[in-house]
Amino acid sequence: MESPPIYCLPQEMLQNIFSSLPLRQIMICRSVCKLFNQILTSSSFVHLISTENPPLSLLALRPPHHHRQPPNSPFLLHAFDPNQNQWLRFNLSFLPFRSLHPIASSPGLVYVWADSPDSLDSNKLLIACNPLTRQYRVLPQLGSAWFKHGSVLVDSANRVMVLTELASLFFTNSNHWLKFSSDLPSKPRSPILVSNSVYTLCDVGSAWRNEWKLYSCTLSTLVNSQQFWNRLEKHEWGDVFDILKRPRLVRGMGNRLLMIGGLKSSFSLNSPCSTILILRLDLDLLEWEEAGRMPVEMYRIFQESSKFKVFGMGQRVIFSAKRHGRLALWECGKGGGGEWRWIDCLQGTGDGPCRGFVFEVSLNAMP
Repeated sequence: MESPPIYCLPQEMLQNIFSSLPLRQIMICRSVCKLFNQILTSSSFVHLISTENPPLSLLALRPPHHHRQPPNSPFLLHAFDPNQNQWLRFNLSFLPFRSLHPIASSPGLVYVWADSPDSLDSNKLLIACNPLTRQYRVLPQLGSAWFKHGSVLVDSANRVMVLTELASLFFTNSNHWLKFSSDLPSKPRSPILVSNSVYTLCDVGSAWRNEWKLYSCTLSTLVNSQQFWNRLEKHEWGDVFDILKRPRLVRGMGNRLLMIGGLKSSFSLNSPCSTILILRLDLDLLEWEEAGRMPVEMYRIFQESSKFKVFGMGQRVIFSAKRHGRLALWECGKGGGGEWRWIDCLQGTGDGPCRGFVFEVSLNAMP
């Protein structure tokens, strides 16, 4: 039986044809047949398109904390493409580890907590992988306490920090973690990494009333096993932290961060919220501005829920409520204010609020 005519074409010609496709279509073509997959995962093709295809920005979902993968089923990372309004799936079963738990990302890479395949101890592995090229790297082993209580932060230079209230671990291109004690007043809330600094919220209030403050730490100050945190505040900010209930941080565009929370209707202890407010802080000018607020009809869903989660980066933020089958998406508009819309959830994600992270898909990212 003769081979199909496409097998007679030179590989270089096929690579040039496929290189004209956007990254989204290249990902689809990889699953058509073995020939396409071989061509589109070859090092020569990856090098060819590395400068021609910009990263594809997706909103990836983390599995529930107590998620148990069914035996003999592939582990899939689900990610939403807001430009095409569709869900994509990335198979992570190429990772030879147990109990995979995607937690964060840097450009082109996903960071995954996992158990060693041949060990029954409680230590966890942190793995950096590229789901498209199926390359991965195992970072030095960590104890289970870092997995349970630590927040994983990664920047574009693949510097990794695991942050807790009492200490933090920092990993660059060395083969070991650098450990630093921390002087934060309370457990860090929604820490983010912007440029060369880490920002987090801490509660400095009492047992019966929260009082949130913004803290920052410059990575270049990580010396002498001490982590130096500074409280960011200005008199002009006034009561910016008092108007929001349960605020959290999201990395914004450029040198900016977003603070998101329920907008209190008054300053009383248990005052109800009227909507969800998005504030934006310019880290160069240290000036706040309103970036957006959730429409009232959309907020009713979150008002009825006892718990909701927020994740995103740049000009997109996802809101997830408990026991609700849709996600709310805010996209910053060029004229300010932004647009709001609903996203249908995937089946099987449970009835709890979804957590996630932004995943910038790239073929040329190396772990």
